[in-house]
This record gives sequence, structure tokens and C-alpha cells, in this order.
Amino acid sequence: MQINQLAFLFIDAILFAIALILLIPVAVLFLECTAALLSAPKETSETKSPRPKIAVLIPAYNEAVGIAATISTILPQLTPDDRLLVIADNCTDATAQIARNCGASAIERQDTQRKGKGYALDFGLESIASDPPEVVIMVDADCICGPDALETLARVAVASSRPVQATYLMEQPPNPTPKDSISALAFLVKNLVRPSGLKQLGFPSLLTGTGMAFPWSIIRSVSLASSNIVEDMQMSLDLAIGGSPTIFCPEARVTGCLPQQQQVAKTQRTRWEHGHIQTLLTQTPRLTAASVQQKRFDLLAIALDLSVPPLSLLVAIWLAAFVASLLAATFGTSPIPAILLAVQGILILVSIVGAWAKFGRADISGSTLLSVPFYILWKIPLYFGFLLKRQTKWVRTERDV
Repeated sequence: MQINQLAFLFIDAILFAIALILLIPVAVLFLECTAALLSAPKETSETKSPRPKIAVLIPAYNEAVGIAATISTILPQLTPDDRLLVIADNCTDATAQIARNCGASAIERQDTQRKGKGYALDFGLESIASDPPEVVIMVDADCICGPDALETLARVAVASSRPVQATYLMEQPPNPTPKDSISALAFLVKNLVRPSGLKQLGFPSLLTGTGMAFPWSIIRSVSLASSNIVEDMQMSLDLAIGGSPTIFCPEARVTGCLPQQQQVAKTQRTRWEHGHIQTLLTQTPRLTAASVQQKRFDLLAIALDLSVPPLSLLVAIWLAAFVASLLAATFGTSPIPAILLAVQGILILVSIVGAWAKFGRADISGSTLLSVPFYILWKIPLYFGFLLKRQTKWVRTERDV
């Protein structure tokens, strides 16, 4: 009997600790989504400042199929004083020539040992250093820039002297599957809803990889030459600790398109989410320590935001913990962990449904939400892959042809 009581106490302690640990990211998610629901569309005040001189950098690796479409949405937004530079990085196709034919400048880089977006961007920055712009804007080669997005980003960047992130969303492919719709919703929550909530609360957010604007003095203060698979996230953390946290500018829009091929989608998600988890594990303690040392609450806010894992992983962990606590309670352990986890489940549900209702219902049907469990099942092998064979090197996502 004594052994059973000790076993129950041990199980109680473990489950209670798990419930408390999970409470942090769940509460952060709920707070951010709730704040976003209360936010109203309004122009970022800095957009009224004078228009600066801009250089747009597009890192490109074998982007001959889609580079013209990207350039066509950028050139009309530029003045004669601005520059559009495509960095054809280790390309084996006609990316550079097509870019030149479309009216952009293009430089070519060949270095098979140092591959990755970070190296390409560093090469591009070096090429314009002799005549630097006031603001550098980085756009991925498969993205479409919304009207006035570049000017809006540039004005905010020069007025605030801080990095600026546009709203970066993913469009669904033609005839989307439920998996595509759920993936687009997850992207919406991460790149629009949560940053909108942080902005409403007065806190900075993270860079998301494209549609990023930097004052020249700031972008030259960081090292980009690396193969980090989430170089944008790492850069935003380094800049925040250095005193330049990112401003979210929701009115500037940049869009990409979800890949249609399942293997391509899996490769893309693996790179994003393995990098996210790795950064969460290594950088959250660093940010927390920096917030204490510098006595800056904004760094703590970024650390808390970073502590929220990818949405599918958060739901999967919560579900596993909730089921375990229910089973344990039926055998006589304390029901408190199960109650705490049940409340957290409600908070997650309210966060997701609320985010969809305000920001996503026009493009994503309500019935699609019923496919969330199947989407999570699809993602579970990806998370096991992080434990068994995590991706650590940059791999370019193949494009649909």
C-alpha cells in the first residue's frame, strides 16, 4: 500500500509539473489571440514619414519559373532612386537572365560549400555597400508584394530606426485539400494573429523570413553569412537583444503559395518547424537572461512568444498530457492535473476558433476545422524526426511547376 501511495504521488507530481509547464505557452497563445480579437485596423503611425531610398534584395536559387511574377509586383513600387537586386545563388538555370530581362539588376554567386539564404543576402549587401540605401527590404523569390507594401515598410523602418516585418501569409493552391486549409490557418495564426496581438499589447514581434525591412545601419550590424535554417528568427532575436526589436506592420502584405506536392510540403514544414523548435530550446533561456540583465520587459515578451511551439505540436503535447492525466485519475491519482489541462484545452480551442472567426473565415471554411486532428497526425512523424534526425542545414523548398 505504501509503495502504491508513493507511486501515485510521483505520478501526480509529474502530471502537475507538465500541466504547469504547458500553461505558459497556452496562456501566451490565448493572450495574444485575445488581444488580436480586440485590435482594430489602423495605420502604423510611422508610415507618414518621408519616403527613403530603398534597395530590395531577392535571394534566388533556381527560381526561373516564378521570379518574373515576383519582380512584376515590386518594380511598380520603386522610384528611379531605388534598386532591385536579385542574387542568383548557385543557380543552374536562367534565373539571373530572366531577372535582367524583367528590369531588375542581378548578380551571380557560386559557392557550393557555403549554401543558404543567409550567404546570398550577405553577398547582396556587400555588393551595394559602396552606395548604400537608407532601407534594405528582403523579399523571397516566390512571394508577391501587395500594393504600397514596400513604401510602407520603408517609411516605418526609417522613422523608427528598427527592423519592420510585413504580414506574410500563404495562399492556398487551386482546389485546396483540408490539409492545405489547416496549414494556411496555422500560418495565419502565427504570422498575422499573434503578431497583431503583440502589437496591440505594445510589444515587438519576430521576423518571419520575407517582407522584412531594415535601416542600413542596423542590417550592417548583424552577420547574415550562415546556413541557419531559420536565419530570420535568429536575426530578429540578435537584433532585439542588441536594442532593435522588430515592429510588426500589418498593413504591408506579402504572400506566398503553399506547395501542392505532398513531399515538397513536408520538406518545407520540416525545415521551418525543426528550426523553430531548435531556436525555442536554445534561445528562450538566452532571451530570458538578457531581459533580466538589461531590465527589459520587451525581451521577456519575446521570450514568452518564442516559448509557444508550432501550433500542431502544442496541441499534440496537450492532448497526450490530457489523456494521460485522465487515465491516471481513473486509477486514483489526483484529478487536479486533468482539470488544469482541460481548462488549457478550452483556451486553445477559443484561441484557434476566435482567430479563424475574425481573420480567416473569408478564405477558410468552418468545416475545415474538423480536419485539425488529421493534420496533427500528419505532422507527428515530423516531430519525431526532430528527436531522431533533426534537420540542421538549409534546404531549398522545391517549387511547383
